Amino acid sequence: MEPLELIELIQKGESSLVQFKERIEDAHKLSQELVAFSNTKGGIIIIGINDKTGNRNGLSFEEIHNSNSLIVGATTNNVKPSITVESETVVVDNDNLIVIYVSEGLSKPYKDRNGAIWIKNGSDKRRVTSNEEIARLLQSSKVMFADEMIIPGTSASDVNMQVFKDYYKIKYKKDFENSAIELSVSLQNQFLLKEGNITLAGLLLFCTNRHVYRPLFSIQCVSVNAKDLTGNKFEDNEPAFEGTLLQVYEQAMNFIDRNLKKIPSSNSFNSALKWEIPQEVFEELIVNALIHRDYFINSTIKIIIYSDRIEIISPGKLPNSLSIESMLIGGVSIPRNPVLQSLAQYSLPYKGLGTGVPRAISNYKEITFVNEEERERLTAIIKRP
Repeated sequence: MEPLELIELIQKGESSLVQFKERIEDAHKLSQELVAFSNTKGGIIIIGINDKTGNRNGLSFEEIHNSNSLIVGATTNNVKPSITVESETVVVDNDNLIVIYVSEGLSKPYKDRNGAIWIKNGSDKRRVTSNEEIARLLQSSKVMFADEMIIPGTSASDVNMQVFKDYYKIKYKKDFENSAIELSVSLQNQFLLKEGNITLAGLLLFCTNRHVYRPLFSIQCVSVNAKDLTGNKFEDNEPAFEGTLLQVYEQAMNFIDRNLKKIPSSNSFNSALKWEIPQEVFEELIVNALIHRDYFINSTIKIIIYSDRIEIISPGKLPNSLSIESMLIGGVSIPRNPVLQSLAQYSLPYKGLGTGVPRAISNYKEITFVNEEERERLTAIIKRP
């Protein structure tokens, strides 16, 4: 890093990506900062800067040597699993500063020597204690996927056989009765049954009693004659829908149908009516939300119809390797729920391949997306004509 570049960085102060340390003398305390960066988005630690004032306090040759030895000890012995960092000494107006570069880890969650998990929280860090957050860290490392987790108390008997038979015929081009295979074996072979319990993917796709076990893995709908949710102008609302993902999808589309304006499809006097916004837009965005939402977050997808826009709010921010820009271009698919994604094409109007959003925009240009990282949600905003 060039001295001028480092000066500019210091002048901006600490952030979720930049940490100041005047000196490092404790490998365990340093390891907590390294763990937090590794579990989040990575970042840099600048040694020789007062974190209260931002003033420089350069290191001596001996302090540089001791600091580098401590960094090696912290990354090797105090971070589990161990990590590799890069460091360099940058001279700014005769002040020696050490810059440590920490990459986002691939083996989350990282822990300190006491087994504590830390993540960045603004310019500070905080300890992770909830199972939900730990599960999401495992998910980001592709170690655990929500849709593969078993649902305790379930069994193959929870599967709606007609729903499964319809799916089976579409996928395998033959009737399930002619397959000479037991239901439990077929479910196991498709990662839908483990240890005698239905997995989340199986519950979502084939169990009409899904709401008994996971009532919030659904969609809630609200329509208001206003531009916000304050006041008492609710025109229509529905609690979380029951049933399979297909049933949830169909109920959501019915709600939109009865709350959107209908306009003539042509100038002809007897022309059929169509939605004010193309139906294909909602088909793509709702199915995408059902398949790609974060099922480690115990919350519903929300569809809110305002007087000037429709918002589809999906639990879970975009995966770190995916941006709104790449999502709009299409062709990039980061599987958050790989089993669900691979089987949904046989149960839902889903095409996959990361093309859903571009198809929605090709049908209607007035769509924007907001990726709210702090609130852990992705919102599609569809402007009404």
